[in-house]
Amino acid sequence: MKIETVKTEVFSMNYCRFGQGKAKLVIVPGLSVQSVLGFAKAIEKSYQALADDFTIYVLDRRNELPEPYTVLEMAEDTAIALQALGLGSVCLFGASQGGMIAMKVAADHPELVKGLVLGSTSAQVTETLYCQVFKGWADIARAGNAMALYLVFGEAIYPTLVFEQSRQVLLEAAKSVTEEELYRFAIQAEGMKGFDIREDLKKIACPTLVLGSRDDQVLGGEASVQIAERIQDCELYMYDGYGHAVYDLAPDYRERMKRFIFSKHLYGQEDDGQNLYQ
Repeated sequence: MKIETVKTEVFSMNYCRFGQGKAKLVIVPGLSVQSVLGFAKAIEKSYQALADDFTIYVLDRRNELPEPYTVLEMAEDTAIALQALGLGSVCLFGASQGGMIAMKVAADHPELVKGLVLGSTSAQVTETLYCQVFKGWADIARAGNAMALYLVFGEAIYPTLVFEQSRQVLLEAAKSVTEEELYRFAIQAEGMKGFDIREDLKKIACPTLVLGSRDDQVLGGEASVQIAERIQDCELYMYDGYGHAVYDLAPDYRERMKRFIFSKHLYGQEDDGQNLYQ
């Protein structure tokens, strides 16, 4: 699959797209050691249930990362990229850090988002959570230890059995990690510090589906419940046994997304947006 680039006046951002539908679904991935665009074919396969009804875009973070780079800045860059792509009003799915970005985009730019799906995310990163999880990940990345990072990251997001089964795959993946990838990961992990948009959630007016896992060892299942309580038009479904990475592991996850989108009539043809950077 071809990786494309959208260019704005300030930055460029890589993305991939697939599917044949007239409606647009945009995916904002979570924090990852290596860009998910390197696994574009696997992503396309996992979203096959939606590909007939949607053209699906997967956005990376901007190529020129400033330092520091907060989640709020990531969200504004994502909104600018959506405007530059001229997609009009889209369904937006964000997982983990991507969910934080998606919430902020929906709150600040309601004209860009007609429906919202949030997976394993939180509206707040407390100082304790930041120090216990994200700062530790960033420190390992800055130390240049890709194998340790992949292992601590995998152990946090996967259930124990899945992690043990994936250990060798993670170690093999770590061998291909570059210094630049570790640097980018550290900046993005550090960007979680001080994140708190709880008050912004009341500005989200579009239909929203929150999918969480009660055994989420990264952000905690209660974070999903708290988001659902603060968004007016919101549905909540909680999984058991899949951990933080439920968005990759639960076999019915994509079908649940599709049922929500269709139940809210978010799949029809919409007006095209205006590409600001022809």
